[in-house]
Amino acid sequence: MKSRFWCTAAFFLVCVSAWTQDITSNNPDLNARYAQEEFRIGVQAFNRFAFNEAILSFERALSFTPTDTLLLDWLGRAYYRSGIETAAVRTWRSAVADSDPFAAEAMLASSRIEIVQGRRNYLPVVDDNVRYVESGRYPGRVEQQTLYRQPTAVLPREDGSVWIAAYGSNELVRIDVNGVVRQRQRGPINGFDRPYDIARGLDGRLYVSEYRGGRVSVLNSNGDWQAYIGEKGFGEGQFVGPQNLAVDEDGYLYVVDYGNRRVSKFDPDGGFVLSFGKKTKNSSDFPGFVSPTGIAARNGRVYVADNISKQIYAFDPNGEFLGVLVKTGLTNPESLRFLLDGRLLVADGNRVLLIDVDSTVIRELGSVGNDKVRLTSAEMDRNGEILAANFQAGEVSILTRLDDMASGLFVQIERVVSSAFPDVTVEVSVQDRLRRPIVGLDQRNFLLSEQGRPVLKQRFLGAGFRAQTSDISILVERSELTRSLTQDIGAAIKDVSAAVDRVVSLVSAGEQPIKEQVEDAGKGNPSLHSARWRFDLGLRLAATDLLPAEKKRAVVFIGTGALGELAFESYGLSELAAYLANNGVVFYAVVVGQGKADESLFYLCAETGGAVLPLYRSEGVKPTISALVSKPSGVYILSYESQLPTDFGAAYLPVEAEVYLMERSGRDRSGYFPPRR
Repeated sequence: MKSRFWCTAAFFLVCVSAWTQDITSNNPDLNARYAQEEFRIGVQAFNRFAFNEAILSFERALSFTPTDTLLLDWLGRAYYRSGIETAAVRTWRSAVADSDPFAAEAMLASSRIEIVQGRRNYLPVVDDNVRYVESGRYPGRVEQQTLYRQPTAVLPREDGSVWIAAYGSNELVRIDVNGVVRQRQRGPINGFDRPYDIARGLDGRLYVSEYRGGRVSVLNSNGDWQAYIGEKGFGEGQFVGPQNLAVDEDGYLYVVDYGNRRVSKFDPDGGFVLSFGKKTKNSSDFPGFVSPTGIAARNGRVYVADNISKQIYAFDPNGEFLGVLVKTGLTNPESLRFLLDGRLLVADGNRVLLIDVDSTVIRELGSVGNDKVRLTSAEMDRNGEILAANFQAGEVSILTRLDDMASGLFVQIERVVSSAFPDVTVEVSVQDRLRRPIVGLDQRNFLLSEQGRPVLKQRFLGAGFRAQTSDISILVERSELTRSLTQDIGAAIKDVSAAVDRVVSLVSAGEQPIKEQVEDAGKGNPSLHSARWRFDLGLRLAATDLLPAEKKRAVVFIGTGALGELAFESYGLSELAAYLANNGVVFYAVVVGQGKADESLFYLCAETGGAVLPLYRSEGVKPTISALVSKPSGVYILSYESQLPTDFGAAYLPVEAEVYLMERSGRDRSGYFPPRR
């Protein structure tokens, strides 16, 4: 009897299913209603970071209306945030194919496709041949108002603004990314006396050379004057026309003493150490400085340019001559600045050059085409642009990658919160085409609109780059190899936890990853260890916990460095890297034991801005993990008051964000469903 009942029930369900499918396939209005409800569920899931759930809902909605371009666009977004970039590009292409190519949605999708695909082929500036072009300037004079005069040096800050040493107006001026003067520092009571160069010490303090004053001023990180180093004269520790400055990785300060034709070295507290630059009997190949200008110090080498001999010389930290780095190809070398990868950025006449110190290959990155040009300083800022102080023209030129100028900014509306409707909060991410965050923006850079009209009461609520706190999730390897490393893992958990403001979660990556309490995880649980431990599932779980957290966030993996055979069983390496990078999550790997880190760990770190760290290295892991709070973030939060009708919560309400920065711009469209009332 029971068997008969189940057969009848199964037959009934099949009939109902077939009947429902037949009804919906022949009833467009019903299809649209089902699709709309699934679309609502998907949008709401997306806005609470449940991207897999959103993907399922959007796919179900598309089963009812397969050519709906809005659905396809949202499905592509969900794939992208979930790290499945190949599927995202394929879906956006379908959306473009099914729409008017000149429609706004199609053009936005095409732009996204180009940028996401291009990121797989374009490498940062130091490794490609992309040229920089002038994209703007910070003028020293606007109409009848003088902002500053005769800039000689620039020093970018982490917030996107830049310090300018204004030789002609005897001051330091801090200007934001929009060219607005935010701060002026004129030194002690007696003021600066022709400030020439500015450098940052390891502790954040600033050093300013005063050409006519014959000294170096020491300022705190905010620009407040603290002390002097040196004085006018010809003796040890004295100066005649100090110009360019450099600080090495040990905190020693090097000062180009132009009038005395030498370089003087000081300890971090300003104590004189030594000077060099004169021709000696032991350096027959070195003629001595004639007109020393730019200087840079790194990796046990000090490089000094001379704009009369038009060469760059190399010395060790004790001033011993090592050889000529560049013999030909320079016209008027002034400042030398190291990029993060160890190559030199050189201001040379009207050109900005890139020099590989290993191969000595010189490449011109860009030039300034004004009639009045003398570039005395060039530096790369937090947004990947080159700032060049043009002394003769009295302004700072901004040079941008040519392909960035063509593609504009990569703008994404990452999240819309409408729970307090009509007040709506929008999170907007702003990046360049290489996924580098754009920092330093404010209210004037954003325009939110609804259906083509500016929104009401737009407010700028905050920026991720200003965050002073950081969050992490800890991922612990629970393989057979870690059974005997409980003490080391406990020490790593303790060090890592102490380095940040909050540990959001701790995930033990066994055969089935689980969450543990931080204090319990350090003790070890033998039952969690397995030869079939899952790195990919654990990493995905740990990263997902961070999505609602602070914008300065990271997953810190603690393990032996060997990932095991099932490391990428469910999620591939590139997919995991994209999931982290597309959601602003940095990856660090702390290696315990004597093992060697798998190349996959280095790849994840490189793609997200993290690092592989041996637990017992001399400086420990805490300094690197603590530096997470200084990582740039391109996420901005804005709010507005919506004026759109809600149809009692049933209407999909669109919102558009446009972002402008100098000559570059970008935009994105998104939307939300208001609460049902």
